[in-house]
Amino acid sequence: MKLLKTILLLLGISSFAYADIFKYVAPDGRVYYTDQPKKGFNYRLIIRTRPKTYARDVKFMAGNKRKYQDLIAKAAAKHQMDPKLLHAVIQAESAYNPHAVSSAGAVGLMQLMPDTARRYGVTDRHDAEQNVDGGARYLKDLLAMFNSNLKLAVAGYNAGEGAVMKYNYTVPPYRETQNYVQQVLRLYGKS
Repeated sequence: MKLLKTILLLLGISSFAYADIFKYVAPDGRVYYTDQPKKGFNYRLIIRTRPKTYARDVKFMAGNKRKYQDLIAKAAAKHQMDPKLLHAVIQAESAYNPHAVSSAGAVGLMQLMPDTARRYGVTDRHDAEQNVDGGARYLKDLLAMFNSNLKLAVAGYNAGEGAVMKYNYTVPPYRETQNYVQQVLRLYGKS
């Protein structure tokens, strides 16, 4: 527990430091956290951060937002979701860069991880239409899972639904996730 508190403290020192955080539970019960998981061990991603290109992508955000507006509206209508919410998540995730890739392997406008893409039938995460459709379906499922609680659904999108459940259906105590939830809700309110 002391190690986890230390990690969370270090993550909170700088809001500009971004690193994906992975957790590994050894056979003897010891828990390890790292930003560089070792191959051959069953590390689980617990905090996913923005793609490294996010700061650069912000410069092109307005043009990309216009470019993908119809595609986002189509996915929102198909899945009966508020397009403003999809826009808020996409802006927070990738700044509308369809080619964004995080260090953890999340890809595209909605930063889909490989397992999430497979779960929602996305065969090409780089395809903007498939990516937004899969991300919209995942977000809709999270809203249903958490009884339309927007904060928990957004937290689940960032940290995974398992993390929300683990912390008794609250926003997990990860600084990155807490900041992410605030950012998405702020962007959603502005839309």
